[in-house]
Amino acid sequence: MKVTVQELETLISNKLIKAGLNEEHANVVTDVLVHADARGYHSHGAMRVEYYAERIAKGGINNDPAIQFEKTGPSTALFEGDNGVGHYMAKKAMEEAVAVAKENGVAVVGVKNISHSGALSYFVEQAADEGLVGLSMCQSDPMVVPFGGAEPYYGTNPIAFAAPSSSGKKVIFDMATTVQAWGKVLHARSKNEEIPDDWAVDENGEPTTDPFNVKALVPIAGPKGYGLMMMVDILSGLLLGLESGNKVTSMYEDLTEHRKLGQLHLVINPEFFTSAEIFKENITNTMNELNQVKPRAGFDRVSYPGQRSEERAEKSEHIEIVDDVYEYLTSEAVHHNKYDHKDPFAK
Repeated sequence: MKVTVQELETLISNKLIKAGLNEEHANVVTDVLVHADARGYHSHGAMRVEYYAERIAKGGINNDPAIQFEKTGPSTALFEGDNGVGHYMAKKAMEEAVAVAKENGVAVVGVKNISHSGALSYFVEQAADEGLVGLSMCQSDPMVVPFGGAEPYYGTNPIAFAAPSSSGKKVIFDMATTVQAWGKVLHARSKNEEIPDDWAVDENGEPTTDPFNVKALVPIAGPKGYGLMMMVDILSGLLLGLESGNKVTSMYEDLTEHRKLGQLHLVINPEFFTSAEIFKENITNTMNELNQVKPRAGFDRVSYPGQRSEERAEKSEHIEIVDDVYEYLTSEAVHHNKYDHKDPFAK
């Protein structure tokens, strides 16, 4: 099903407001979700709306949070989200981080007590739009076997990075520290498609291609991904005084409860290290040089990180979403009680 960007924005925002979210917060969530869908990150787009709506309606997201921003040093700060909707809190925290980095060169802002915040690429792009370098990472619920393990301990614990260029284009990557994000498995389920055999394992710890048999995801590059997901968990959890590892709350365990998740934004102002203009020119040169690298068989070109998704977004007058998601968005239902106390791996 293809819909216009404007129609999708209206449908998502209306559904979130109907669930109980205030309009300002709903519009930010909508912006982040459409950002993801327009770039082809459907696992973090409109398919998430019903889950959010159910959690909002059941009180698991604070619809009237008392937001606080406290500078703890010249370049460090804590942003208290009071368990409000994560997308809005992460965006506001990044705005504060950008302001600190512009003044002091670097900003490290911990974002405490929020819900799921969606595609991290949205937030690092905020920094790049201001001529700064952005890095963001966050916790997620335990769904990944540690390297050598047979049961989940860490989450997919994603990392995103963005840098500006003189051309106006941006280098952006947004990656889970697993071979694939859980949302990709959900997307495969929604389309009844098989998954590659290196994404996940079944109840016996064996690789599976059936998205409905997944019982855990696996780290990217084995012990290397395992180390990265531990780093993310420490910096966005333990460093902020929050729960970590297998104590991080599940998306589905109890939708009436606040999740109390953590996120970390790190923003760097190039002007404090080199000429900002030269830095951006060098990024542009790097982009062009990567595009000129001889592609291997089966590839039309070498793209710099984020190039294809950015080009997709620029052409996105219409966005394709699965029929079931469209039917839900256009229905009168706030939600269908699908996610509360659900085994995250359940069929």
